Amino acid sequence: MQLIKKIKLKFYKYQATGNDFIMIDNRANLFNSQNTDLIKKLCDRKFGIGADGLILLQNSTHSNFEMWYANSDGKQSTMCGNGGRSIVAFAQKLGIISTDTSFNAVDGLHHAKIKNNNLVELKMNDIETISKINESVFEINTGSPHLIKFSSEINNINVYDEGKKVQSFNEYLGKGINVNFVEQINQHTINIRTYERGVENETLSCGTGATAAAICTILKNKLIDGNYTIQLNTLGGKLEVKCEKISSQNFKSVWLCGDAQFVFEGNIEL
Repeated sequence: MQLIKKIKLKFYKYQATGNDFIMIDNRANLFNSQNTDLIKKLCDRKFGIGADGLILLQNSTHSNFEMWYANSDGKQSTMCGNGGRSIVAFAQKLGIISTDTSFNAVDGLHHAKIKNNNLVELKMNDIETISKINESVFEINTGSPHLIKFSSEINNINVYDEGKKVQSFNEYLGKGINVNFVEQINQHTINIRTYERGVENETLSCGTGATAAAICTILKNKLIDGNYTIQLNTLGGKLEVKCEKISSQNFKSVWLCGDAQFVFEGNIEL
């Protein structure tokens, strides 16, 4: 009987305000990103490594590296802000970069800076379209699509049930949308909880969601055009979003800032 030779996969685990990722150095192009079943298994918290998503660091001809991202459902997804900050920390660990970098992701080129104490600042894309549904609900794409719902006492909200319900709305069927519940503390500080599509559950933090919520907070408060910094309290820790408001539909120089930390590394047999 012929024995099947198992392959050992080297992986790294990172987390950014509790949003956790399996990181793989795929510059040799050995990992099959189309194997959704494998990705789903690796992200499984009972039978795999466990993570909200899996990220491949790959070669790029246009920047220092390329980021390829899949949610825990195994499918390639749109931009992940906390994942972007984590891959920057990972690239530094691999010796690819020092403190400043640029990398390609599914939504284009991103710049980033690594500061002291694991702080990573990631430049997000400019925002050019924001849909105001009513005074408390906004829809915005910050690299991933987000629904922002302002509410009071968000700790009492069943984020899983409410987020899941939104996925059944006709306009989101088949594509889904991330749902963020935001509680305003003051004009420049908010609490946020997020239901992430692809994970299909609440996560401890969402970077593109934090970015979306910060921008919508500025709009909700009808702040004049100018530079702003919004502090965010997620279940996994604190984030900061810096941006410049050009108009009610246009924000530029958008930076997502927060910790991104190495957790552990290992090998798993496939």
